[in-house]
Amino acid sequence: MRYLHTMVRVADLAASLEFYCAKLGMVETRRTDNEKGRYTLVFLAAAADADDAVQAAAGDNAAPRLELTYNWDTEPYAGGRNFGHLAFEVDDIYAACARLKDKGVVINRPPRDGRMAFVRSPDNISIELLQKGAAQPPAEPWVSMPNTGVW
Repeated sequence: MRYLHTMVRVADLAASLEFYCAKLGMVETRRTDNEKGRYTLVFLAAAADADDAVQAAAGDNAAPRLELTYNWDTEPYAGGRNFGHLAFEVDDIYAACARLKDKGVVINRPPRDGRMAFVRSPDNISIELLQKGAAQPPAEPWVSMPNTGVW
């Protein structure tokens, strides 16, 4: 398993970029606008990871990053809703989820797509597991497993 990113929701993307980049010194490595979902994702890397940031911009997870999520239709983020999740890359999403499930961890969002799953820590921190490389073909029992709770 490899640490990938931490996601935080931001209410003002320009102000956030001013803080993280101009003041804190982080480097923007990738940006995605999703018109259908009405959000923008901006990935930032620490200045010391600037060389790896070039690979990260090409879609490679070369350096741990901070993901800023800006929802176009903003809402107040009360109760810590601005913090999203921690993300880890795993070699085999199905094996990772089976191992966690066998140890009593609830799979909140099963890897129905062969690519992504969510679980929660004992403190309710959302953890995203992402398949390394291409998604695996959909497989049971994951395809039929419903979501449980929130992630």
